Amino acid sequence: MGEYVKKKKDMNFQSVDSLQQVVNVVNEAAAALNDKSRTIKESSIPEVLAGALGAGIGGVGSFAALYGLGMVGLSAAGITSGLAAAGAVVGGGMVAGVFVLAAPVALLAAGGVGVASHLKNKQLRQEKERLYQEAIKKHDAIIRALKEESDADKERLDYLQSLNILLTQALKELKQDLGIA
Repeated sequence: MGEYVKKKKDMNFQSVDSLQQVVNVVNEAAAALNDKSRTIKESSIPEVLAGALGAGIGGVGSFAALYGLGMVGLSAAGITSGLAAAGAVVGGGMVAGVFVLAAPVALLAAGGVGVASHLKNKQLRQEKERLYQEAIKKHDAIIRALKEESDADKERLDYLQSLNILLTQALKELKQDLGIA
């Protein structure tokens, strides 16, 4: 087994939203399996199916800190003395105070973005794994339906074949993202 693709630019599906197209195909496959008379005409994604068939495949923290340092209040004197007091922490004046007060907000914001990004990436991976398993089930069922319905009319067989093509491609791309050999 390979390794899960971690770089967004190398992923086929870079967000949970981008997986919606796979969800649509899996749902369409379910509808096809539940209704043996369903064809591309009745599909919710007819253009996609026809195409597949044709192709063949924290500022508040700084504000509060500034407000509390030096002379109380947000007057010019209060602000400048607050910045000077904050800057004195690192041996500077008012300009250094701006950076001293901004640093915690920047660090907290970066940390928050990092945590949010980690959670989104974890959710994306879980959704890819779940969708991969579901797509395998539907793909196998579509292949069985193609065999069992070999005497069906051409429209039905084209419909099933187009679903087979789309599911095959989705599985290939999900396997690549998940690092499955």
